[in-house]
Amino acid sequence: MNLLNLLSFLDREATLALNSLHVPLTDAVWMLFSDKKVWYPLYLILIVLLFLRMNWKKALIVLVSAVLAVVACDQLANLVKDAVCRLRPCWDSRMLSGGLRVLEGKGNLYGFFSAHAANAFALAASLGTGFRSGDKSRSYKGLSAAMYVWATLVGLSRIFVGKHFLGDVLAGAAVGLLAGWLFGRLARWAIEKYSLYL
Repeated sequence: MNLLNLLSFLDREATLALNSLHVPLTDAVWMLFSDKKVWYPLYLILIVLLFLRMNWKKALIVLVSAVLAVVACDQLANLVKDAVCRLRPCWDSRMLSGGLRVLEGKGNLYGFFSAHAANAFALAASLGTGFRSGDKSRSYKGLSAAMYVWATLVGLSRIFVGKHFLGDVLAGAAVGLLAGWLFGRLARWAIEKYSLYL
C-alpha cells in the first residue's frame, strides 16, 4: 500500500468513526451547524459590532477584507472540487456500505475541499485580525476564540451529516486560515498606511 492509499484509508476510517458518534439530539445540532442560512443573524451581529467598535471607514475595510476572504475560499473550493473529483462520502458506495449516516441531501458529487470549513475559518481569521487592527484598545481574544470554536463546529458538522471526509474539512480549514490571515493582514496594512485619512 503506497502512502496516498494509506492516507485515503485512514481518512475513510476516521470519517466513519466520527460520523458514527451520534445520538438524536446531536444529529439536530450538527444539521444546525451545517446550515448556512442559520448563521445569517450571527453575521449581522458581527457587522454591527464591527461598526460599533471602530469608525465606519476602518470597519468597512475590515468587512471588505472578510468578504473577499470568504469569496476567494468559496471560489477556490469550487475549482479544486472540479479538478480533484473526489467523491463526497455520501456518494461513495464503500462509505455507505461501511455505515455512513447521511443527514442531508447529497448535493454535488465532489467534496475536496470543504467550502463550509474554508469559509468559516476564513471569516474567523480575517475578522479576528481585522478587529485588532481597527481597535487596538481591546484584545478581542474572547471573540476570536469563540469564532474559531464556531468554525471548528461548522467544519465538524460536515463530517457528521455525511457530506465530507475529515481530510476535506482539515484542508478546508487550512485554506480558510491562510486566506483569512492574508486578507486580514491586508486590511491591517491598509488601515495603518492610510490612518491619517481614516
